[in-house]
Amino acid sequence: MPIGDFVSIRDFSPQQIEALLDLACHVKADPRSYRSTLAGQTLAMIFEKPSLRTRVTFDVGIHQLGGFALYLSPAEINLGKRESVYDVAHNLERMVQAVMIRTFAHALVEEFAGYAGIPVINGLTDFSHPCQALADYLTMFEVKGRVRGLKVAFIGDGNNVAHSLMFAGAQLGAHVLVATPPDFEPKAEAVAWARERAAQTGGSCGITHDPREAAGAADVIYTDTWTSMGQEQEAEQRRRVFQPYQVNASLFAEAQPDAIFMHCLPAHRGEEVTTEVMDSHRSVVFAQAENRLHAQKAIMLQVMEAGGEVGRKFAGRAEALTRAR
Repeated sequence: MPIGDFVSIRDFSPQQIEALLDLACHVKADPRSYRSTLAGQTLAMIFEKPSLRTRVTFDVGIHQLGGFALYLSPAEINLGKRESVYDVAHNLERMVQAVMIRTFAHALVEEFAGYAGIPVINGLTDFSHPCQALADYLTMFEVKGRVRGLKVAFIGDGNNVAHSLMFAGAQLGAHVLVATPPDFEPKAEAVAWARERAAQTGGSCGITHDPREAAGAADVIYTDTWTSMGQEQEAEQRRRVFQPYQVNASLFAEAQPDAIFMHCLPAHRGEEVTTEVMDSHRSVVFAQAENRLHAQKAIMLQVMEAGGEVGRKFAGRAEALTRAR
């Protein structure tokens, strides 16, 4: 069925996620066929956290689909402080066709989506990063030719990226193993959900404190910065705690001979990953960054054009995948 909001990977069936990846592949392969699909439509982009990739890929993406982007900074919005979430949602629903929000609290995006009568896209919260996860698994599929059965090792902080990587992996039948220092594990509710869904799709979700256990025979080694926005005061302590979790040549050698390296960026070279690994022929970080554009174009097509031809094709694809199971 067509989707409404895109707030969490958890909100959809495995078949819907597979169909969305399928659409992203088509959009990437034949962009000209979609260049006027969202003609005349506007996406409001609310940024309470800065970003290179989120800003560029949503802005460029909707323009390539025939629509327009409107950037709204914290000074103009300041959700819940300058103006209530309820009031902002009801203002924007009368002016634009969808809203993308990149913010701190996940509950804020959920609240906004509950009030707004237009689609809402989660561009990142402290709990999840679903657009990134969709781009990540699109990249894995392109390089590996499959997602089901892959061992995906996430090494570092059990953060929002780790959560969405687990959620999407569970939806798609991957084996995700997260290695973190003690007390930095993903949230228990995130792990519980991923394990329950993975049991239904043939995947798995595990947590370890041993980075070499996670990297062993992995098809994908993934890491992220040790200190996220809002945690700057913890940076020095985190560097000490996470040093054994650095992805370097020695750790990467534990993975499969054809393993790939992934990072959602921005990267702190010399901290969570060495330049040797980051710039190696096994690294796909820039292809991964590009795929944010294609994955998010697929998301925008589904939430903003769900009643049209693309939405009907998406619904048919998801239903066909359901029957095939």
